[in-house]
Amino acid sequence: MLNIRGLTAAYGHCQALFGVDLDVGQGEVVGLIGRNGMGRSTVIKCLFGLLPAGQGSIEYGGRSLRGLAPYRIGRLGLSLVPEGRQIFPTLTVEENLVATACAPKAAGGWTLERVYGLFPRLRERRANLGTQLSGGEQQMLALGRALMTNPSLLVLDEATEGLAPVVRAEIWRVLAQLKADGLSMIVVDKNTTALLRLSDRNFILDKGTTVWRGSSAELSARPELVAAYVGV
Repeated sequence: MLNIRGLTAAYGHCQALFGVDLDVGQGEVVGLIGRNGMGRSTVIKCLFGLLPAGQGSIEYGGRSLRGLAPYRIGRLGLSLVPEGRQIFPTLTVEENLVATACAPKAAGGWTLERVYGLFPRLRERRANLGTQLSGGEQQMLALGRALMTNPSLLVLDEATEGLAPVVRAEIWRVLAQLKADGLSMIVVDKNTTALLRLSDRNFILDKGTTVWRGSSAELSARPELVAAYVGV
């Protein structure tokens, strides 16, 4: 479904990626693991055309994404829940949800009613502006807005960061439901324990390079790897 090989990228003269490999299969959840500053968000920026790639390939469904505008990448079925939520603050909850919505391609796709069913709190707050929401409600809205594009690959960058424990648990529950529905995902999150319960496979980045890849069962059996590349 998604195949990234030998990806390099830089911010000006400062190189951030040195040959990253990553792939996602149909219906698979992949965890992207590593400390802050190791390149996880940079990979996502390159994937969505927000940062130009240097070398390497990014293919989705056999088509190269390199050089495509972000909106064209979105139209191919990729959707992002960005770090920091980035909802539209002066639009209502419902306006946020419909602003970038795409019509479902098949029965059972994402509609307003289905998103409200997933997050009843958003239905209650549908007329409130983005600035009037709590942090947890904003995260629900960011996830709901991404689903309204009816993606085939959903990418989440630190979707549980800074949330209350009860809200974090709700987000993980929703992601497990999306996985059960067959949605492919890339998940970046500092909570490795929760991530490994959700993900099928994982890639560890260190200093802009893929240093390990394998199943969640394999990584769970090697706590020294988590300590070496994720622990403080």
